[in-house]
Amino acid sequence: MDLLKKLFPLSFKLKDVTALVIAIIIYVVADVVVGVVVGLLWWVPVVGLLLSAVASLVGLYTLIGIVLAILEFCGVLKNA
Repeated sequence: MDLLKKLFPLSFKLKDVTALVIAIIIYVVADVVVGVVVGLLWWVPVVGLLLSAVASLVGLYTLIGIVLAILEFCGVLKNA
């Protein structure tokens, strides 16, 4: 659990619904920004391929962050 708190600090600092919504919005905006950058540079052969890989990892990170935020807000995760 400590590793998750270090990797996803935004997901574990939720006190109310507003904080949950703000955390989700931050994750979504980060994913959209990376997607726009990849969309602008996809035509560059090597850079486009590398940015696509990075975008996939960022997408996975944001998805996990959103799921952890919701689970933490609902009290499903046990703090160890």
